[in-house]
Amino acid sequence: MVAVTENLERARTAAAAVNDPELPMLTLHDLGILRGVRIEEDGTVTVRITPTYSGCPALAEMRADVYRAVRAAGFDRVEVRTELSPAWTSDWITEEGRRKLTEHGISPPGRAPARADGPVPLVLLPTRTAPRCPRCGAAETEELSRFGATSCKSLHRCRSCLEPFEHVKEI
Repeated sequence: MVAVTENLERARTAAAAVNDPELPMLTLHDLGILRGVRIEEDGTVTVRITPTYSGCPALAEMRADVYRAVRAAGFDRVEVRTELSPAWTSDWITEEGRRKLTEHGISPPGRAPARADGPVPLVLLPTRTAPRCPRCGAAETEELSRFGATSCKSLHRCRSCLEPFEHVKEI
């Protein structure tokens, strides 16, 4: 039983340490993308991940990186499963992940809009957030573009220090 627990921890540590291809300062664990790791009866390590959105262009790379990392940790049979339900939410980003975003000049998301169980409500108007500047902390910021380098980020500028920054959208 001890060996199984040690193997599971080794597999989980390997998967959790994989960096996100689009935000390389963050691990899949930091982003809340890593949903679970288990060892099946036949010894296969099954890793479950949930992408930030179902059309995420980095998903194939994340899957391949997790596969390689767990194999490099000494496991011969690895399966990486993509789970789209429940849908990823920016609330799953860890406090460590939020800290790393800020340290790298990216404004972390606030809390995602609350919703009851069931379908996600359709909102035709854009949700407006007022992110704080990750450089100087000022609340007086303006949105320059709803889309940044990736679809999950928007581009802003601080009205106080005048520095541009990206903001991870609340989802």
